[in-house]
Amino acid sequence: MANSRPGFHQPTRGDLERDALAVAPTLLGGILCTSVAGVSVALRITEVEAYHGRGTGPVPDPGSHARMGKTNRNATMWGEPGHLYVYLSRGIHSCVNVACSPDGIASGVLLRAGEVIEGTDAATLRRPASRAPRDLARGPGRLGQALGLVWSQHNGIDALAGGAPRAGAVARLWVRDSPLVDIASGPRVGVSGRAGTAEFPWRFWIAGDPTVSVFRAGPGAAPGVESALP
Repeated sequence: MANSRPGFHQPTRGDLERDALAVAPTLLGGILCTSVAGVSVALRITEVEAYHGRGTGPVPDPGSHARMGKTNRNATMWGEPGHLYVYLSRGIHSCVNVACSPDGIASGVLLRAGEVIEGTDAATLRRPASRAPRDLARGPGRLGQALGLVWSQHNGIDALAGGAPRAGAVARLWVRDSPLVDIASGPRVGVSGRAGTAEFPWRFWIAGDPTVSVFRAGPGAAPGVESALP
């Protein structure tokens, strides 16, 4: 796992002590590296979604795991920023979020997709069904699998500089020195009801990147309009 990356820096906890809507676009083009049982994989983050917990932001987020308050499942979202909230989706997929906001306030950024830039062979062994390299981490479940993170072992792992290992894994997050500007936004993917509509354009992605997942409206959510950010 690299100790330095030209054009990138490791964020501090203070850098992430903002709500998810502010943090999410800054993670695009950044890099998340993991070393699990000595096997390293790094990916460039290409798609993210913001989620607010109860009491975060001016508008309640009905699509958040933390919308009703703190539970055993979502406790990482309420903790120190920079830890990874890894949860089980549909009984199969381990999905990865970066916790943000100050300790005691819940918000998080779901890492929806990325491009594997190091450890492609290892990611391919973990994702043998992938048809092409762009599919290795295209979608949140695939991303978690490519990185080797498992919800029952690695939830709460610290991804910031100096963070302690957890269950034989180390995670490190890097962000760009110069944030990207060619960013698009739109409704979140597969989120039910109004939380998945254009009322919540809280999904951000690198425009034109082939690893970005295809939009799919959730149950009861009408497709919204995707737009480019200035």
